[in-house]
Amino acid sequence: MIITAVVRQPRRRQVNVFVDGEFALTLGRELAAERDVRPGRGLSRAELSALGAEQARRGALEAALRLLSYRPRSERELRIRLARKGFGGGVVRQTLDRLRELGYVNDADFARFYIETQQASRPRAQRIVRAELRWRGVPPPLAEEATAGIEDGEAAYRAASRRARALRELDYPRFRERLGGFLTRRGFSYGVARTTIERCWAELGGGQADS
Repeated sequence: MIITAVVRQPRRRQVNVFVDGEFALTLGRELAAERDVRPGRGLSRAELSALGAEQARRGALEAALRLLSYRPRSERELRIRLARKGFGGGVVRQTLDRLRELGYVNDADFARFYIETQQASRPRAQRIVRAELRWRGVPPPLAEEATAGIEDGEAAYRAASRRARALRELDYPRFRERLGGFLTRRGFSYGVARTTIERCWAELGGGQADS
């Protein structure tokens, strides 16, 4: 087989490779240069297959690194996103192995990052955060360990203190109803919600809460 044309793609660092007059595959420009892919060069089927496999590995790694540049992700999140981009299971496994070697993916580190950012912006109950981590693919033991430090009373107060200021003009029954619903939606128990509501009401100058 003979490479008959190597055509650059506009606005992309890729080339289309034609073999014996027909389109064969797309390669990154760097890989094409490294492997001396040029018109007139002979190419065996095995070499063509190897080029395709190498391009898939590089493409998957580049895609994963782009995803990680936005924010840390769990292994499961990366696996799903790479599969959606069309990469095969073997290539995805190799990519995750390589990312672990480089230290770019670690579910324990991801869990700590997730808790730190989410609890700072939108505090929720420990059980809710634990369920979110497991849904994102963090193994149960790691999710348990990562959420062990979440204290529901403190998390509920941090969440409620912001919301309570917007409700300060309400009477206590409506204040309790609105703030209680807000805390319930964040996963906090009735007992934690009640204590938090009474604390916020007192801090706003409401005095002793009605029984």
